[in-house]
Amino acid sequence: MIEKSYSQLMGEQSAVLTLKIDTDEPVELRDFVGAFTSLANEFERFVETTYDNVKSDPKMYVREVRSGCIEADLFTGLVAIAATSIGNMDQVLILEDFVKRWGQRFTFLRKGEVPDGELETPKELKDWADAAQSIANDPIGGHRLEAAHFEDGKRQIKASFEFKAPEARAVLQNIEDRRKMLAKPETETHRRVLMVFTRSDVNDANVGKRSGELVRIEELSDKSMPLVYGSEIAEEQIKHEIREADDNVYKKGFIVDVIVKMVNGGKPAAYSVIDLHQIIEISD
Repeated sequence: MIEKSYSQLMGEQSAVLTLKIDTDEPVELRDFVGAFTSLANEFERFVETTYDNVKSDPKMYVREVRSGCIEADLFTGLVAIAATSIGNMDQVLILEDFVKRWGQRFTFLRKGEVPDGELETPKELKDWADAAQSIANDPIGGHRLEAAHFEDGKRQIKASFEFKAPEARAVLQNIEDRRKMLAKPETETHRRVLMVFTRSDVNDANVGKRSGELVRIEELSDKSMPLVYGSEIAEEQIKHEIREADDNVYKKGFIVDVIVKMVNGGKPAAYSVIDLHQIIEISD
C-alpha cells in the first residue's frame, strides 16, 4: 500500500489537528515521539467510543521545526463504515469535539478529579503521561492542540487547548497517584462484622452472583450495598431466616465474614458473605 504524501492529504482533508510544542531546551527524542503518538492513540480511542459508524487511521506529519517550537499536523483518516460519507463540516465537528474532550480530560488529571469509569487502563495513562512529559521539565514549555479548518486557502482555528510546564508536572504526579490507586486489590476481607438487611429476597441466588438483596454494614459504610453469597452454607443459613423464621429479618443482625468487592481502584461495589457466625436481635 502506497502512503500518501502530505500535500495529497491536504488536498483530501480540509480539517486537521495541529500540535505545537514550545520549548526552551531540546526535547529528548523519546519524549518528542511520545507526545505525538499519544495524541494519535487518544484520537483513535475517542472515535471508537464516540461514533458507531466511523473509524480513523491517524497520520502525523511534522510540519515545521524551528528554534523553540515544533509543529505537527495529524490527518485523522476518518472513514464512515456504512455507506454514508463524512463531509468536511462533519470532520470539523468531530475534531472540535475531540479537542474539547482532550482539554476536559487533561483538566481532570491536573486537578486529580477523574470521574468514575474514565482513564482506568495503563495504556491510557501512559499516553497521557507521554503527552505531558515532553514539556514537563522545560522552563517555558507549552503544549497547544488545535482543531483547524482550511477554507479558500485560509486556516481557521475552530477549537484549541493549551497547557504549560507546571500543569504538565501536576498531571504526571496525579497519573502516578492514579496508577497506584488502580493497582490496589479488588477485594478486601473483614471478619465478624454486623450486617443488617435493608432489602430481602426469598429467591435463591447463584454463588458469586448478586442476589437482589441489599445490606448495610455500618463498620464499613453507611450505604446499603448489593449482597453476594460467597458460600452455599452461608446462603442456606441466611435464607432460612428470611423464609422460615417467625421473626422479622429486618430486626436481626448477622455477624458475618465478608469480602468487600471493589471497583475503580477501591470503591466498594458489593458485599460477599463467606461465613455466618451468629444471629442477634437488634432493637429499633
